[in-house]
Amino acid sequence: MLNIGCHLSVSQGFENMGKQILSLGGNTFQFFTRNPRGGKAKDIDKDDVDRLIILMKNNNFAPILAHAPYTLNPCSANERTREFAFETMADDLKRMELLPGNMYNFHPGSHVGQGIEKAVPMIAEVLNTVMWDEMSTTVLLETMAGKGSEVGSRFEELRTIIDLCDYKDKLGVCLDTCHVFDGGYDIKDNLDSVLDEFDKVIGLERLQALHLNDSKNPLASHKDRHEKIGEGYIGLEAFERIVTHPALKGLPCCLETPNELDGYKREIELLKSF
Repeated sequence: MLNIGCHLSVSQGFENMGKQILSLGGNTFQFFTRNPRGGKAKDIDKDDVDRLIILMKNNNFAPILAHAPYTLNPCSANERTREFAFETMADDLKRMELLPGNMYNFHPGSHVGQGIEKAVPMIAEVLNTVMWDEMSTTVLLETMAGKGSEVGSRFEELRTIIDLCDYKDKLGVCLDTCHVFDGGYDIKDNLDSVLDEFDKVIGLERLQALHLNDSKNPLASHKDRHEKIGEGYIGLEAFERIVTHPALKGLPCCLETPNELDGYKREIELLKSF
């Protein structure tokens, strides 16, 4: 069974997102914990969340993903920006305990000229501060495209962050198909080799979720511009191999393609047809 969904708006509440994804043919979804550009998160209606939990249980949902805001940068050279990362992640992870057993995805950040060697320990420091032993949420480092000074476009960078973290058992990776392709990993023609490298460097047991996005740009472009499934440089045949690959079976897959809900419905139906 393919665990498939898409990114949804939380503006109408948590139960509504669950009902929306069911109407689209999915059984998982992703949402922003707050405005993607940052700011204070809205208060959570616990009754609404509890209704979502019941709906998920009754409909065999896979784990869902909460996505941190894009402005979160735990390895910034600016002290206030780093403080925002601490504050936001700590608050988000506390709130995620209302949705126990799910996942929290974030972009590792940009070193803004400081260099990877300085940035990676800073990211691990934030994780070591905001995570705790009893938390039920799995924190996911997202693979990045490598635009500008982004950290996380190479598997080795993610592995080093994990190695420096005190809570390794609660850390995983979300592989974004557009990002890894733009970052130079050829999932179009050499998927097995890319997964073998991931396994060698990080370990496939750390791969906990997928973002399914085609790319508007060719391999190793380091651009990060998502395209609809089958309409970009990765192509439809590659996505058939991805969603049917034994090593990826059972992972929650979330679409982040440039679509409205009807477009997501078509893509979900297409991917499930494989």
